[in-house]
Amino acid sequence: MRQFGYRVVDLLVERIAGLPEAPAWRKGDRRALERALRQPPPEAPQDFDTILEQLVRDALSYGARVDHPRFLGFVPGSPTWPGILADFLAAGHNVFQGSWLGGSGASEIELIVLDWFKQWIGYPDSAGGLFTSGGSAANLIAIACARQLRFGSHNADAVIYLSRESHSSTDRAARILGFHPDRVRRLPADPSFRLDLTALQQAVDEDRRSGHVPFLLIANGGTTSTGAVDPLGPLAEFCSQQRIWLHVDAAYGGFAVLTQRGRTLLDGLGSADSITLDPHKWLYQPFEAGCLLVRESDHLETAFRVTPEYLQDAAVGTGDPRERPVNFMDRGLQLMRSARALKVWMSLKFFGVDAFRQVIDRCLDLAAQAETTLRESGQFEILSPASLGVVCFRRITDDGGHRVRDGAALEAINTKLVNELAASGEALVSSTRVNGTYALRFCILNHGTSWDDVLRVIRWFADSPDTRTDQPRKDAAHTAANA
Repeated sequence: MRQFGYRVVDLLVERIAGLPEAPAWRKGDRRALERALRQPPPEAPQDFDTILEQLVRDALSYGARVDHPRFLGFVPGSPTWPGILADFLAAGHNVFQGSWLGGSGASEIELIVLDWFKQWIGYPDSAGGLFTSGGSAANLIAIACARQLRFGSHNADAVIYLSRESHSSTDRAARILGFHPDRVRRLPADPSFRLDLTALQQAVDEDRRSGHVPFLLIANGGTTSTGAVDPLGPLAEFCSQQRIWLHVDAAYGGFAVLTQRGRTLLDGLGSADSITLDPHKWLYQPFEAGCLLVRESDHLETAFRVTPEYLQDAAVGTGDPRERPVNFMDRGLQLMRSARALKVWMSLKFFGVDAFRQVIDRCLDLAAQAETTLRESGQFEILSPASLGVVCFRRITDDGGHRVRDGAALEAINTKLVNELAASGEALVSSTRVNGTYALRFCILNHGTSWDDVLRVIRWFADSPDTRTDQPRKDAAHTAANA
């Protein structure tokens, strides 16, 4: 066991150390992977080193290296080494943390980490929550909790409001929970991509006149496409007046509250009834690590506690909530759950909170610097300014340096740039649409990303000669070398 463990640790250290020179993405062809991996289960044992070599060579080497310093697409994930080791420990101890009986020590660690989060965002002592697989699960649990508290069961007239910029997981959660599409209102955003409060007020008034029941608003604490933050303070005030549950999906941007800029941008976050956070984003933890916080922890237990006879030994009593045991199975969807909070606890203890604060600030600086450089180049147009590490832009010149006016041609140029950058392995940048316009999107979140990495990608886009759609692409490796 030691021999195998040392071999895996060495392999991981080598991988992390070699990330800057490795490709940011490596395409996996389904047919090739089938040929390499499709085998019947062996009847007899096989050599561990041979198995490990095949796993790394034929499976783990293909796909996106989301912790690569030039992985600037989607939402990067760059875990800390203490967090990785804590996951190793949690798996090795085989922690069952559905109940206090099953994992009291790990449950206490989770309660402590949740208290840290509560303090950062300004939640009261009565707040509580749980770790989840990610933001999608947290959003689902939040909607289910709000509905159970308000109605006790499903109400066909209940209406959910959210921005057109909101994450797709909210639509999926509403579908899973049985809300008809006609009861999910996607409202317009303002020119800064924030939920339009006037449009919300009008929609709520119209629904009340129609006999519907406005009951939940999902606001954004950092949208995925642009990093925009909805006006949380005014939205909280409106929801309080209207008796509407305010849930803030801050999976992307929530932990920016550790910085002064983030606290200013996310002002009002602590007024929400529930909040989604993702420690596997800006707290730099291995996947999976999501989190849901609710202003009153009892609300989760009211919504989810179910105690069958076969779990009667694990039931907890009543009493001072600061002293009584907590069964996390009573706060969400999972009975069987792992100890996800251990990695956050270990990382924060090892590095200290200020280290994370400094890295988040650096990411915000890099995004602002990228926006300035793109603007000043004359070859790019900013489609959404830097917000929480996200910048959306597009190249607007052809290979002769002339401004391209045709929208379809611009989309073709930028689509080609995205695809060929990924194919080169030099970096990975994803695309989105901003007000219907095809956009390149930087998401700068990795603690290992430097300005040299960001500038290298900007130069790749700026120097790429084959931006006309009527000529073949030159060798991608040559372009990467020129960058």
